[in-house]
Amino acid sequence: MKLSIYNTEGKETSKSVSLSKDIFGIEPNDHAIYLDVKHYLAAQRQGTHKSKERSDVAGSRRKIRKQKGSGAARVGDIKNPLFRGGGRVFGPRPRNYDFKLNKKVKVLARKSAFSKLAIDKNIIVLEDFAMDAPSTKGYANILANLDQANNKTLLVLADSNKNILLSSRNLKRSKVVNVSSLTTYDLMNANKIMFVESSIKEIEKNYKK
Repeated sequence: MKLSIYNTEGKETSKSVSLSKDIFGIEPNDHAIYLDVKHYLAAQRQGTHKSKERSDVAGSRRKIRKQKGSGAARVGDIKNPLFRGGGRVFGPRPRNYDFKLNKKVKVLARKSAFSKLAIDKNIIVLEDFAMDAPSTKGYANILANLDQANNKTLLVLADSNKNILLSSRNLKRSKVVNVSSLTTYDLMNANKIMFVESSIKEIEKNYKK
């Protein structure tokens, strides 16, 4: 698949790029995408939730009243979950939500996401560019030139660029990542993916067998 390369003014240049069929042209595997997105979201959970159970509640362990003869139901100590201030039954405990996912599944998920974007024509390739200083207005103008001001966009760079990152940070619907930190969740969470020319080469280098 060949795509034209645009400049930051939104104009089509004379250059084009060919996307590898091994990365951008496979049959998308929806289940692999689901597993990788689930794996990413699970890893974001802190898992620090905790409620007090019977052993954690302050109070005496003395039996409140004798077992029989009161006419009421039998009860134990004041930590009984039925009482106000008692311990919770089977409450949440700190845990790690992360789970193992094979590297081959992750690679398949990433390639499937790339291929979905290519099929849906949601990929834009830009010339390599740089910003002399952080400028939110400057980055917003680039998005407007590409007619993406109202879309949720993801810009993929070959290497981290502090000025571009800071320029995009205050725009709620925009995100900038480099190839090494790109995730399947990022790819599926955006309406349009913008690759700079050098990032396409970096992706092919990382994912091509």
